[in-house]
Amino acid sequence: MQHIQGKVVAITGASEGIGKSIAIQLAKNGAKIVLGARNAGQLKRIAEDIRNNGGEAIFVKIDVSNKSDLVQFVNAAVDQYGRLDVIVNNAGVASISRIDDLDTDGWDAMIDVNVKGVLYGMAAAIPVFRKQQTGHIVNIISTAGIKIVPTQGVYAGTKNAVRTISEAFRQESDGSIRITGISPGYIKTDFATKSVNTDDMRATAHHAVEQMAISPDAVANAVIYAVSQPADVEIGDIIIRPAKQQ
Repeated sequence: MQHIQGKVVAITGASEGIGKSIAIQLAKNGAKIVLGARNAGQLKRIAEDIRNNGGEAIFVKIDVSNKSDLVQFVNAAVDQYGRLDVIVNNAGVASISRIDDLDTDGWDAMIDVNVKGVLYGMAAAIPVFRKQQTGHIVNIISTAGIKIVPTQGVYAGTKNAVRTISEAFRQESDGSIRITGISPGYIKTDFATKSVNTDDMRATAHHAVEQMAISPDAVANAVIYAVSQPADVEIGDIIIRPAKQQ
């Protein structure tokens, strides 16, 4: 934990769910937090809660599908705290349906947020990390890309794109910029139920979450583990899911 104290961590999708938990748990361990998401009201409340509990946090309203927003996000961290140590690319959306349902709008949204949003976050942070000669990228992926099932094909495809990009960057890096991929399974958030469009699928997703999902703090703990390692240690991939999940 001594390697977390004072680190500046920027987190996308930080207004709820996994991103919110990552922010709160890192702040409890002494990190300085930069919160980013589209819902400024929720970000403001989380930042205030962190500060009221003795932590440090600022927030920036961003849309990760807009690359200039990610540049603004990273610049806010540097302007406020003088540096950026970690970027957590957590923002994600899902539109779960069969491929032959032809939900092209849903496909576009997933590609824009899940793939381009991660790339834009990396593109904004890497120049800062190069200048500092140190930095850490954490990409939140999904077990959906590990076990492929019907109705999740395009979503899983976007997540596997991030998995491939992360591994390619790891090989390209000289080690001064580390990268970690974390793949959560079922987590106790409303993400799964919001991602489906029919009552039957929503009921199935809700049942799965109720029966087996684990706390988002479990993912936050995985992030803490990865970013708390000494500078010469890189945690490449973490899969974290309910013990019951197949």
